[in-house]
Amino acid sequence: MSSANDSASAALSTQAPALELHEIQATVLRQRPTPYFGTHIFLRVDDARAGRAFLERLMPYVDSAAGWRIAANAWLAVGISSSGLEALGIPETSLRSFPEAFRLGMAARARQLGDEGLNDPAQWEPPFGTGQVHIGVSAFSNSEEKWRRALALAREQYEGFSGISVVHMQDFGAQPGDLNPLGYKDGIDQPAIEGSGVEPPPAYGRPIKAGEFILGYPGEAGVPLPMPQPDILGRNGTYVGLRKYQSRVGAFNRFLRANGSTEQECELLAAKLVGRWRSGAPLTLAPDVDNPALGADPHRNNDFNYANDPLGRQAPLGCHIRRMNPRDTELARLTDVNIHRIIRRGTTYGPPYDPNALSEEDDRVPRGAYFLFISAKAMTTIEFLQQEWINDGNFTALGSERDPIIGLQEEGAAFTIPKAPVRRRLHGIETFNVLRGGEYFFMPSLSALRWLSELRGTANAPQDRRSPSVSR
Repeated sequence: MSSANDSASAALSTQAPALELHEIQATVLRQRPTPYFGTHIFLRVDDARAGRAFLERLMPYVDSAAGWRIAANAWLAVGISSSGLEALGIPETSLRSFPEAFRLGMAARARQLGDEGLNDPAQWEPPFGTGQVHIGVSAFSNSEEKWRRALALAREQYEGFSGISVVHMQDFGAQPGDLNPLGYKDGIDQPAIEGSGVEPPPAYGRPIKAGEFILGYPGEAGVPLPMPQPDILGRNGTYVGLRKYQSRVGAFNRFLRANGSTEQECELLAAKLVGRWRSGAPLTLAPDVDNPALGADPHRNNDFNYANDPLGRQAPLGCHIRRMNPRDTELARLTDVNIHRIIRRGTTYGPPYDPNALSEEDDRVPRGAYFLFISAKAMTTIEFLQQEWINDGNFTALGSERDPIIGLQEEGAAFTIPKAPVRRRLHGIETFNVLRGGEYFFMPSLSALRWLSELRGTANAPQDRRSPSVSR
């Protein structure tokens, strides 16, 4: 009898812990709708009591992963920066329990991120990197009407407060065909998360341990990551790296036309840069001709690996999607791919992709994307991706080559397309997406939001917490 009980206990201990979905913000686990509409709102807190009152008023509209129903609701997501937590009056012991990179902020981590030159924080649009972004609120919906309703609800919570003000606001939304600013179908490859309540298509492989994305649960190593303290503050929360990019569509189109003599050759080159055709069809399944039906099918468009393409003759080793998720690619620098996966919530802004945009003036059009990278160790993961997989090529034996889509290119940069008998090496690739701003946020659980709203700390917060590494 005892042996049977011990066996049952052992079996239970190996089961994944149930996620407290009612505590986790909806945006963490529920994918962005198609189509989508929304707004990012960034606020500064000048009075701690006003900031806490704002959180209290906002809480009823921050939906959880358990209650999220895209057919019925628009919803709000909220993140708080390190300077924001300080402005709200969080105890110093709690603030020190956050990772150092989060406390310093994204601008101060520019060296670790490789944000230099065009991407240097000194070139960012204000208020990013100034310490003035304390709270970020995002309103999402699958219809314009519900988005405007959610936006109005958010506005009602901060208007009239003398101690809280909007420092930046950006509307976003799906372009025709749900394309990104360079004309590609977006948001396809997301990690499957154990216990999320979202059943991934079979193609997505083994679900990754929830602790890689949400604090308080075991990760791939079998143990939870360190949490901010007290537990009510850290548990079921996560981190968000927000990065705003402006897309240089003219430069992108000029590169395609300089290296393709026909429209078909230009489109094949565009597919080689990303690893997918613009429709979303992966090159490993449609290596020669686009297959829009494949690209539109969520049960097929991610059902592939690179076992039959070890040399990258279908999807180049340095293409964007193979860098961001190498899958079973044999890497020159060994690593566990699953511990570097990240949840992405991309949102496009500005006019849609224009295939006829060719001028430098077109490069200056304000259009691009905000990327929200979500992970329980977002700062470490983003900095790893930037250093190793985006702005370097050694992990796939490509030397100094960089990600052709979001990499910061050096003068004379190249992109290699493996072919038989001789590879094709394209020179003069430019930076197609320029970083215009970024912040690290903590996305608290619903209970943590309540805890923060009930703090009794400093009544007034300093107005200027400029990052020491940023000069204007």
